[in-house]
Amino acid sequence: MINVLVVDDQVLIRAGLAALLRAAPGIDVVGEAASGQDAIAQAAATHPDVILMDVRMPGMNGVTATERILAAHRDRPPRVVILTTFDLDEYVYDALRAGASGFLLKDTPPERLIAAVHTVAAGDMLFAPTVTRRLVNAFTHRPDPNRRQAAPALDALTAREAEVLKLVGHALSNAEIAARLHVSEATVKTHLNRAMTKLDLGSRAQVVALAYETGLVVPGEEN
Repeated sequence: MINVLVVDDQVLIRAGLAALLRAAPGIDVVGEAASGQDAIAQAAATHPDVILMDVRMPGMNGVTATERILAAHRDRPPRVVILTTFDLDEYVYDALRAGASGFLLKDTPPERLIAAVHTVAAGDMLFAPTVTRRLVNAFTHRPDPNRRQAAPALDALTAREAEVLKLVGHALSNAEIAARLHVSEATVKTHLNRAMTKLDLGSRAQVVALAYETGLVVPGEEN
């Protein structure tokens, strides 16, 4: 059973999402929250596997709530899916940096929402390659001092770790990377885990963000 926490300040949207998920097999809605602060409290109380997190809420927004929840649950972090009205919402890239596992538009069809919950619960990211490129193309051109600070960290990686990191940045799955490099999925996972440990990254989404921030992946380039 996948335990889900639904966070949205609009009661009708929140209730609708919760009702939809409760009707789906294999999913249990363990809580509902109307604010970022409430989401933090609910996450601590219910220990959800997946959180559907509204990004724009009065007071604490969904990005800040995501950062605090993931920081407080490092041993068993929930998978956070950001909900947004606009597919190029300025908060979405920040959510990637914060460690969110992906994002969904609020007009997503019900069957895709349910599939998304299963996808992130299984440990995968929710971003299709085209969506990832659109997001990063839109927001990585902004001046960012973290880019200069993060680039030297890549020197700690082996050539193969950097190669795997780059392909993850292009939103390839472990299976696709394994086929590309002619190695096993287990080998890909080993290289990725070592790279993430060296760079102190906690999620695949943060790998994608760092790959673009450091210039390892260039917006618009072919993988």
